[in-house]
Amino acid sequence: MSRGVFQKVQLQKPKSLLGKKESGEERSSNALSSGKSGTSMLDQAQSTLDDTGLSSMSTICPAPLNRQFWKSGGYNNGHSAKTSIQNGRNYLHVHPMFLHSNATSHKWAFGAIAELLDNAVDEIQNGATFVIVDKTLNPRDGSPALLIQDDGGGMDPEALRRCMSFGFSDKKEKSAIGQYGNGFKTSTMRLGADVIVFSRHVEDRVLTQSIGLLSYTFLMQTGHDRIVVPMVDYELNASTGTLEMSCRYDREHFMANLSLLLQWSPYSNEADLVQQFDDIGSHGTKIIIYNLWFNDDGEMELDFDVDPQDILISGDIRQVETLPAWKSVNEQHIANRLHYSLHVYLSILYLQIPKSFKIVLRGQDVELHNIADDLKYIQYILYRPQTAGFVEGEVVTTIGFLKEAPHVNIHGFNVYYKNRLILPFWRVVDKPTNARGRGVVGVLEANFIQPTHNKQDFERTSLFQKLEVRLKEMTWEYWDYHCGLIGYQVSKKVQALVSKVRHRYVQRVHLISFLMVIMKSLFYWDRVYLL
Repeated sequence: MSRGVFQKVQLQKPKSLLGKKESGEERSSNALSSGKSGTSMLDQAQSTLDDTGLSSMSTICPAPLNRQFWKSGGYNNGHSAKTSIQNGRNYLHVHPMFLHSNATSHKWAFGAIAELLDNAVDEIQNGATFVIVDKTLNPRDGSPALLIQDDGGGMDPEALRRCMSFGFSDKKEKSAIGQYGNGFKTSTMRLGADVIVFSRHVEDRVLTQSIGLLSYTFLMQTGHDRIVVPMVDYELNASTGTLEMSCRYDREHFMANLSLLLQWSPYSNEADLVQQFDDIGSHGTKIIIYNLWFNDDGEMELDFDVDPQDILISGDIRQVETLPAWKSVNEQHIANRLHYSLHVYLSILYLQIPKSFKIVLRGQDVELHNIADDLKYIQYILYRPQTAGFVEGEVVTTIGFLKEAPHVNIHGFNVYYKNRLILPFWRVVDKPTNARGRGVVGVLEANFIQPTHNKQDFERTSLFQKLEVRLKEMTWEYWDYHCGLIGYQVSKKVQALVSKVRHRYVQRVHLISFLMVIMKSLFYWDRVYLL
């Protein structure tokens, strides 16, 4: 069935599958004590999810969750990672503490948001036309939450389970940015303690709706010794146009998971939970991250209030040490603002994106900004890295002075990988001596080196080290031959070299002119002889 047909289908919300007499807390307690909740366990050694009973539970207690990310890893329930035997096979249980330690790979909150946007950009091949990044509210307490939503192909029930597991990646395209199958977990848990995912998918004329909850709060306060992810699935009954409980699992499984979702997610009843699909369309995914982390000063790390059209990192506006007359131009430069303004960072995150796809931040389209457009006296330099005599790749670096030079104390290279920014304004020359290298900026796409898991750096391979050395040489070479264009004194050594090159050039021009005169003369006498 086409996308248009599904858009015309009037989906009726499912009637509540929960009994009226049983409260949420009682349902949860009963299901968990029975050992048959079917709640998905994320077990590292499995290729499919373990749907056996919970291994360890304690009564729900008001144990406070430290809201400062870098201090929230002190989870201790007296258990360590352990193995269990299921169906004759050994499985390693992934302890909830791993959620926090895994997320520490993201030192920077914007790097975590970029990871989630990569998933949406990879969905362009499946027809995605937008990704939304915005503030929303947790209806339970009115606190801010982060919304990321796209209209890509969405995930069927099995795909969502793989997304919530560790080490799975379905991305086969060479152009796909993601490859490790870990980005969703690291990024969401870096931004907040809890995340709920809604995904609608259509395949072979079957429409499914799946909901999954990854909650550090839930795991901590209930004393689990392994990662448990409640999930429920709905399927459209084409004959009635209504959503029904998926037949993947039995009713008891569905009820136990739904009970946990209603207890620990922002939505306290099934109608509100399912209503989150209303603005998704015929397919797509919505991610809501709540219980957002605080910084070390006790403020929410993501600031939604200072600029209603942007998301800022609280307290990260950097002061630049320079001459008073140049202070403003340095502080307002994109190289400085990208560290605390999500709008600025997203504008340079990708080299190019199809015009049919939009990044929408706080209701406004983000216009892509090519850093190369900020340069003057541009040169294009080809680099072919080699290993043992074999060419490993080919990259053209665009290099030049920033248009604001020499008034900016900014330099470095913006290195992209498969269209995605990995290192912004990477200072291969750390502290330019005598201003040598000041204002020199480059842009390149280096697909021959591999990024780290958090996509904020590259693996320190020999190829990377060779690139670093070459870019450092490139900076100095460019500066030495062009610094006079922005008012700096060209060194006598370079002047002598330039003079020598010019002299040779003039000599060659004179020689070529002389040869041309001789050729013309010969041609003339040849004509005279023939006459």
